Amino acid sequence: MKIQFDTAAASKVREHLDDSKRLLFTFEDGVGEYSQHAMIHMQVQFTINVVGKDMPITGYNMVIHSNIGDLLIKDYSAEDLEENMTIKLNTHLGTLQLSGDGGAIDDNVGFIDFTDKNGIKNNPAR
Repeated sequence: MKIQFDTAAASKVREHLDDSKRLLFTFEDGVGEYSQHAMIHMQVQFTINVVGKDMPITGYNMVIHSNIGDLLIKDYSAEDLEENMTIKLNTHLGTLQLSGDGGAIDDNVGFIDFTDKNGIKNNPAR
């Protein structure tokens, strides 16, 4: 399984990365430290999370490879993903869009830097 970030999306995420951090790709189901809610909705919802390497990652037991580094996911969330995916930045709305070979998966992927005290507040998807 892999994700290709377009240039603009890669730039947005890389601004928050250094050797002391890692990426999580969180299915928003209300399970775990980084899932923000378990809203009753009909769409699939994901968030890219930046966490410190010293922060817990309980349940994140599968890797998705990408052009900006590996993302850890909860293995059961792979059910809603595809083998080949892309993440593009919608420059008009400032949001990230996830798609696969079969089309759109999540048009409003969240982005939260948990190493930044304002990380959750700066999440344009919420």
